[in-house]
Amino acid sequence: MAKKEKSEYIIQAVSHALDLLEQFHDDVDELGVTELSKRLKLHKNNVFRLLATLESRNYIEQNKVTENYRLGLKTLELGQTFIKQMGLLRQSRPVLESLVHDCNETTYVAILKEFHIIYLDVVETDLTVRVVPRVGARLPAYCTAAGKVQIAYMTDEELANFLPKEMKRFTSNTIIDREELKKHLALVATQGYAIDNEELDVGVKCVGAPIRDYTRRIIGAVSISGPSMRFTDERLEKELIPMVIQASEEISSKLGYHK
Repeated sequence: MAKKEKSEYIIQAVSHALDLLEQFHDDVDELGVTELSKRLKLHKNNVFRLLATLESRNYIEQNKVTENYRLGLKTLELGQTFIKQMGLLRQSRPVLESLVHDCNETTYVAILKEFHIIYLDVVETDLTVRVVPRVGARLPAYCTAAGKVQIAYMTDEELANFLPKEMKRFTSNTIIDREELKKHLALVATQGYAIDNEELDVGVKCVGAPIRDYTRRIIGAVSISGPSMRFTDERLEKELIPMVIQASEEISSKLGYHK
């Protein structure tokens, strides 16, 4: 009996579902049933059934305002899993270790997930007084250096959809006014780095810079964190900010990003 070619095992409905998902690329954020029907050359009824199936599994979600569809959180989770397994961790670990060797402060790589950042990897300082973040820890994006430097490049609409309806004040330095935060993020985007000036925890400062991949998209951030007594303005300016920017550029370069 002749062995079948892999192409003979293809399930048409699954292929159509993947074709649908692949329509959301580059600057295409949302698409309606009519547009998807034209692109896929499928009847609207078939497109709607595909969307309903994908939506039930959170691969697609509907914008209740426009009634158009966009990628759901499940696709983000898969993408982040790929990054974790195939690229970001492997390429960033030596850079984190080098950073700790140079500044002797705790360094880490974090990604965005929903309203939070999640630590993928951490390399700790050997100093007695230190910040000890844990791999897998979730922290709010709007008041952390690793979070701010990733959401700073979002459009106003993206930011409005991303930020939680109520932003919790963790310290007196936490920015919870939306307009003030937007101005602050505009500055972050311009300078290319973010500082957490005791905005999440009193006595803790952090500086972070974005990590980009070969598509030029921001896929994470590298940060240096430590007690505020060691993170003076002078040290930040002369030492830590240049270091974290250089580290972000090195990791990004390893992932195929070119300016």
